[in-house]
Amino acid sequence: MTTKTDFKKSLDSYQAQRGRFRVLDIPPRQYLMVGGHGDPNTSPDFAEAVEALYPVAYKLKFASKQDLGRDYVVMPLEGLWWAEDMDTFTTSRDKSRWEWTLMIMVPDWIDRDMFAAAVERAGTGNRPARLGDLRLESLSEGRCVQTLHVGSFEDEADVLARMHQGFIPDHGLRVAGTHHEIYLSDFRRVAPEKLRTILRQPVATAAARHAEGPLRGE
Repeated sequence: MTTKTDFKKSLDSYQAQRGRFRVLDIPPRQYLMVGGHGDPNTSPDFAEAVEALYPVAYKLKFASKQDLGRDYVVMPLEGLWWAEDMDTFTTSRDKSRWEWTLMIMVPDWIDRDMFAAAVERAGTGNRPARLGDLRLESLSEGRCVQTLHVGSFEDEADVLARMHQGFIPDHGLRVAGTHHEIYLSDFRRVAPEKLRTILRQPVATAAARHAEGPLRGE
């Protein structure tokens, strides 16, 4: 009997508590990714990105079980979010100016041949509009601060302010990458006040300086 792995339960980086900020080191992980721009509530790109991700994610799961004998639970949707002026994301929440990359983590044993085959199978029949934009990439975040937010996405600003203006500088850290969200609840089916979302921010020591710009997932 094939054992089904649930990385959401076994990986420490998918654990978070409401009201608690935690520093952790996250190794490189592999994701299905597709990017876009604009308000997630109104942008057609956003809905089409979700529609492209899930068919490929499930075809990879089934191929892994059938061909490799390695079954796993499809991981939750995740997103990288940024803007040229990050105040439009963390405080003013001007969604029309947001950039984003939607993602689903896949195991490291999924290779590019399996990915290409899954994309081809997902393209038969009713082909998702943004299937051709999907990519398989590794994301290296390193040291991060994260917490669990329970409630509407519209109520994230206060939590982000406490993270960015309180916990991070108070612990000798600085923002060093792209805001990351992990949607433990399906926002298409769960009431806004009950949504469970991990909020993650890559960081570095405040004294460290380097020439690279922020990681943008693109």
